[in-house]
Amino acid sequence: QVQLVESGGGLVQAGASLTLSCAASGRTFSGYGMGWFRQGPGKEREFVAAIRWNTGRTYYADSVKGRFTISRDNAKNTVALQMDSLKPEATAVYYCAACSLSKYGLGIPQRREEYIYWGQGTQVTVSS
Repeated sequence: QVQLVESGGGLVQAGASLTLSCAASGRTFSGYGMGWFRQGPGKEREFVAAIRWNTGRTYYADSVKGRFTISRDNAKNTVALQMDSLKPEATAVYYCAACSLSKYGLGIPQRREEYIYWGQGTQVTVSS
């Protein structure tokens, strides 16, 4: 059974940094993409960042490019999201998700419907 378990959320002040972690288990994720999504109060769940497990190639939403960094640790089967210069609008529940890349060439999906495995989420609150 596939499990994605997020950790690392919390309450921070604007401008601070926070690193989220996603522990993945239950299958081999070779050939998969791992993504982070977030859902703020009253908002739709939106794409934040993703990484191809095999190659480590990364993709980011424009709103976080240059401030967030996604990475994966093959040995530990974890995916991290380092978030720097956090803004109050980053307040949201952050979700780790996995998608099969069998239909994709060099890209990675950014639509949440393409992701088949999801974690429970971790709350990030950024105070102003």
